[in-house]
Amino acid sequence: MKLLKRGKNISVSVENITPFGLWMYVKEKEYFLSYKDYPYFKEQTLRSIQNVQLLHGFHLYWPELDVDLEIDNLENPRQYPLKSKIIRKQPKRRLARRRAVAR
Repeated sequence: MKLLKRGKNISVSVENITPFGLWMYVKEKEYFLSYKDYPYFKEQTLRSIQNVQLLHGFHLYWPELDVDLEIDNLENPRQYPLKSKIIRKQPKRRLARRRAVAR
């Protein structure tokens, strides 16, 4: 099956975005990227997620998100145990200072 977009073969595309992750079509295979495993896609815009490039035939790159993945990461996740973690800073709570006014 060949997909055409403006006369070019499409070798990578984002097919569906769900509340749980996104489905990608890469070189005639489908992959599911869950937000649990790939949290950097969760709060992003549709446009930035769909702006993906396939470089060198095996490297996925999202320029607006500065995210890089190799297809091998998707096919063999057990070989790549390190995962990105997004750490959200908790707002600091201000302690109310009680001043004793002695006059």
